[in-house]
Amino acid sequence: MPTSPRASVRAPTNTPSQAQGTPLTSLFSLTPWSAAMTYAVDAWQRSVLYADVMRQRGNQYQEHLAQQEPNVLSMQSEIIARGNTLPRPVNYMLSRIIPPADVIIDPRKRPFVVVDPRAGHGPGIGGFKPESELGVAIRAGHPCYFVGFLPDPEPGQTVEDVMRAEAFFLETVIARHPDAEGKPVVIGNCQAGWQVMMTAAMRPELFGPIILAGAPLSYWAGWRGMNPMRYLGGLLGGSWLTALTSDMGDGKFDGAWLVRNFEFLNPANTLWDKQYNLYANVDTETERYLGFEKWWGGHVYLNGDEIQYIVDNLFVGNRLSTADLVTTDGIRLDLRNIQSPIIVFCSRGDNITPPPQALGWLTDVYQNDEEIRAHGQTIVYAVHESIGHLGIFVSGSVARKEHQEFTSNIDLIDVLPTGIYEAIIRDKKSDTPNADLTEGPYIASFERRKLDQVRKIIEPIQEDDRRFATVARMSEINLGLYRRFLQPWVQLWATPTVAETLRVLHPLRLQYEAFSDKNPLAESTAKLAEKVREERVPVAADNIFRVWQEILSRSISSGLDIWRVTRDDIVEQMFMTIYGSPLAQTLAGLGAHPEAPSRKHPGVSPEHRDFVKNTLAGLRAQVSRGGLREACIRMLVYVGHGEGAIDERNFNLIRRLRVDHDKSMTLERFKEMVREQALMMMLDMQAAIQSMPILLSQASEANIRQALEQMIRVVTAAGDKLGDTSQARLEEMRAIFESAADRAARFPILGATAPAANPQSRVAQATETQPIPGLEPAPWATAKSGGKQVALPDPKPELGAALDDAAPDGSPAGKPGAARKTPAKRTGASAAPAAPRPAASATPAPVAPAKPAAAAPAAKPAASPASGTAAAAPAAAKPAASTAAATKPGAVKTAASKAAPAKSATAKPAAVTPAAKPVGAKPAVTKPAETKPAEAKPAAPAAKPAPPAAGKPASKAAAAKRAPRTAAAPRRSPRSKASGK
Repeated sequence: MPTSPRASVRAPTNTPSQAQGTPLTSLFSLTPWSAAMTYAVDAWQRSVLYADVMRQRGNQYQEHLAQQEPNVLSMQSEIIARGNTLPRPVNYMLSRIIPPADVIIDPRKRPFVVVDPRAGHGPGIGGFKPESELGVAIRAGHPCYFVGFLPDPEPGQTVEDVMRAEAFFLETVIARHPDAEGKPVVIGNCQAGWQVMMTAAMRPELFGPIILAGAPLSYWAGWRGMNPMRYLGGLLGGSWLTALTSDMGDGKFDGAWLVRNFEFLNPANTLWDKQYNLYANVDTETERYLGFEKWWGGHVYLNGDEIQYIVDNLFVGNRLSTADLVTTDGIRLDLRNIQSPIIVFCSRGDNITPPPQALGWLTDVYQNDEEIRAHGQTIVYAVHESIGHLGIFVSGSVARKEHQEFTSNIDLIDVLPTGIYEAIIRDKKSDTPNADLTEGPYIASFERRKLDQVRKIIEPIQEDDRRFATVARMSEINLGLYRRFLQPWVQLWATPTVAETLRVLHPLRLQYEAFSDKNPLAESTAKLAEKVREERVPVAADNIFRVWQEILSRSISSGLDIWRVTRDDIVEQMFMTIYGSPLAQTLAGLGAHPEAPSRKHPGVSPEHRDFVKNTLAGLRAQVSRGGLREACIRMLVYVGHGEGAIDERNFNLIRRLRVDHDKSMTLERFKEMVREQALMMMLDMQAAIQSMPILLSQASEANIRQALEQMIRVVTAAGDKLGDTSQARLEEMRAIFESAADRAARFPILGATAPAANPQSRVAQATETQPIPGLEPAPWATAKSGGKQVALPDPKPELGAALDDAAPDGSPAGKPGAARKTPAKRTGASAAPAAPRPAASATPAPVAPAKPAAAAPAAKPAASPASGTAAAAPAAAKPAASTAAATKPGAVKTAASKAAPAKSATAKPAAVTPAAKPVGAKPAVTKPAETKPAEAKPAAPAAKPAPPAAGKPASKAAAAKRAPRTAAAPRRSPRSKASGK
């Protein structure tokens, strides 16, 4: 008989008859009496099997509690470090995951460390399945470790003790892998995420990339009408109830209460859907259900001081993201101290840790993108559209996609320049270009984002922050009242016996304890279930009574959902009304300054400002230093910045080229170079581009052309057509490299690297007597406009502009290319102030060119023929002097630098701009007899001053009088500059 169309109303469930391909029975193929009888038998059998699953769950619960070190890991492990042996003992431990027999671990790959959340459940969720965070990492050949914990805490254990234990575990992992390329990757799931971040803020040198999976860091954030859990602390009056619960447990907080809070976020799933799904599909869902319940029912305990610290400072106080937490030994836990990349993975379907709570810390600690770059942080985020909280680190589909891509691209993430990126994961198609450069069915790219774009995801509301600040103040008041008047009586009543009785009678524990083999009815249920399995006859999915059952189930679930939405709306309205009241805010102490922000920005310390200023000065000084490697990386950064995204195929091709051509460069050194060059480009893009011919001047023609070909392959590896901006930048770089190759072909002496024994490059030596051959302004850098140079497009120097206000004396510290006035070092009463120096002199020179001029009397300009010639033709003297300073700061002064005193503190640094005049001009300072420096001899161990002009005294004092110091060639030696002597 043909199947009725109504059979498609409900998708058939997985029953044995359907698995064998038995055709569906029509709704009208049986009489109502036959359909009822068939359904009744099936319902009775499913009830017996469901009761037997409950019996198995109870037995599993008892066995799990009896284990000394329970966990739910699906892989074998061995404990290598225990926290209870530390000076401050904790109940945490470090385990090594034993790889399967078919997996080979690569000792060069960085290890992965997964830290599980201690939020009421037991450990192991990070390795709950083979397709999990641990499973993906170990299949990729990475050594893997797991940080778990015991059910009971150590006496006196605190949150700080756990942080120090995690630092000790990381030290142990690092010591076990000396050949690994990079520090360990640390994954913090849920509540373990904030603990990992606190440890990283305290000990940033121990961490590689940090992956936060569903981890809350900004607890007041959330979307109205969607995240009611954040209102719970306010409606309960703050954290006094936490203290009461710990006191009733004799100093221990039962984690089952946290689990109960999670369950009531979704009453439909807790009260009906989860159990009904087992009952309706008991033939296929038993194993999955028992596996999950083993973890969900493994409740653990926390010390009262631990949970009180967490609630007061995080859940209610929200002090982590504003750097308000300080350890007992005086270390401020500032998330901006973390130098490792931070990967934030969250989901819009997560009602426990929504995206605002996972990403909100960014807008709490940073005000703009320049602050992020100034602190050197790299943040990558990915927002899933639908997966729930547990699915973030349990779902197999998430593990195969997001976690697989994070793992395979962890080295790329580690070398990303500072800033914010969004991870975009796309399916690999048959026509995907260069598909061989990726592994797996997906391709990941990392697209640049602004802080304002993240702010649109968070949707912060200042009025709500003020309400939560009121809750925090009220919580402190209520906690103080409880401790003063009620706590002594509660502690007197809550004896250890009473506390243990309350733990056993907890509703969540009671449902596991009630039905196991300890129950007299359990034995008969087990025997009956065995007989039912032998004679099991499942009903057809299109049975009219089975269809009605499904309709009834959906109605019950929908009714519970309606109740949840109504409850959440009432909770939100009550919270907004109570704590939005001006009276409540005034009583909490917030009425004195109603317009002031409820959460102040953590600010920047003077030490950090000085550090950033010194770093920027060093970068400006190094803009023209380096070689072919630096030029190639600068090209990649320049072109890639125009595209706004980095594809994993680009990096994988670089990895292959590194293996084939440059095995000496480590990943850590490559990361440093990428970040340095990226900061230089952000600081002063024009200067960085114009100095590239100097970087290429020490390479041979063949190497330059080979590097250009390889870099073009890298920037086009993604296969997509470059945008107009990136294409124009690529052509610009092509012109620079080809021009440098032509120069190297014409002047081969400049195409070879200087010997290591010679502290100066051959380029620097050549500039002491003549300009660099072939370094005249190229067509890409200049135009015929009255002999003046035409500047390249110069984007806003964001990083430098962010620090303009940090200069205490109003000096243009943040302005690219501006010189600074440095007070002269006075060595005597008659010492004259030194001439202004360019930024390039901030870095000490590699050799001491001459003795300090302090030994001579005050320097005065002399009316010598040489100085007079230089003064008459300053424009002609500028090219040679500027080229020498650009090539090697601190080199011995040429005759031009001796003759031309600097008169302005705003002279352009020679390291930035090539000669503005044609090199063919004849400056009078290029006579060989007057400009030949003594240190041009390779064998000379130290530099000597140049001989004086003919007919003049040869004394050092006379030479000092005749040649005052200039900005292009300072006379102070590196030693005197560094030591102050």
